[in-house]
Amino acid sequence: MGVKKKLASGMMSAALGLALVGGGTFAYFSDEVSTNHVFAAGTLDLSINPEVMFQVENLKPGDTVTRELVLSNSGSLPIESIHLLTDYQVSDELSDNTEDFGKHIRVNFLWNWEKESEPIFETTLYELKNMDPDIVQRDLWDPLWKQNSGLAPGETNEIWVQFEFVENGEDQNQFQGDQLNLEWVFNASQTAGEEK
Repeated sequence: MGVKKKLASGMMSAALGLALVGGGTFAYFSDEVSTNHVFAAGTLDLSINPEVMFQVENLKPGDTVTRELVLSNSGSLPIESIHLLTDYQVSDELSDNTEDFGKHIRVNFLWNWEKESEPIFETTLYELKNMDPDIVQRDLWDPLWKQNSGLAPGETNEIWVQFEFVENGEDQNQFQGDQLNLEWVFNASQTAGEEK
C-alpha cells in the first residue's frame, strides 16, 4: 500500500472516530431544574423608654430619686439577655475631691414587674461601673430562675430604678456643686442558634 493510501485510510479512520465520539455525546437524555432560596435574617431591636431618665439638681446626702425604666423587644427575634454597661464622669466644681463621687451614689434596682423580683440588686455607681449585670434575668443572685430571663418579641419589662445619695454620717462637703454625668448602655444579645 502506498503512502497516499495509508495517509488517506488513517484520516478516514480518524474522522470516523470523531464522528462516533461526537455522536455519542448527544445520545443521552438530559434535563435540569432550578430552585430559589430565601434566607431572611431576623431583627434584634431593643427600645428604652424614657431615654433620659434623670436630670436632677440640688441633691444632698440622703436624697433619693426613683424612676421607671421600660425595656421593649420591638424586633422579631427573642432577646436572651440585656447587659447594663455603666460609665460616668464627675465634674469636681471646687477641685477638692479626695473620693470618687460615684462611691456615694447607690443604685437600687427595686422591682422588675414581669419577673416579680425585688430587689433585683443594689450597688454603688462606682461598683456598677465594673459590672455588666443582665437586668432582665429573673433573679441575678439565684441561677435557678434563669430560665425566665430575656425578652420575647413584643414583650416589655418595667424596672424601677432608684438612685440614692448615701448619707454616710461623715463629712461629704467635697461634693458640693459637683456634677456626675452618667451613661448607661443596654447591650441586648440574641438567643443561641437552632436548627431550622
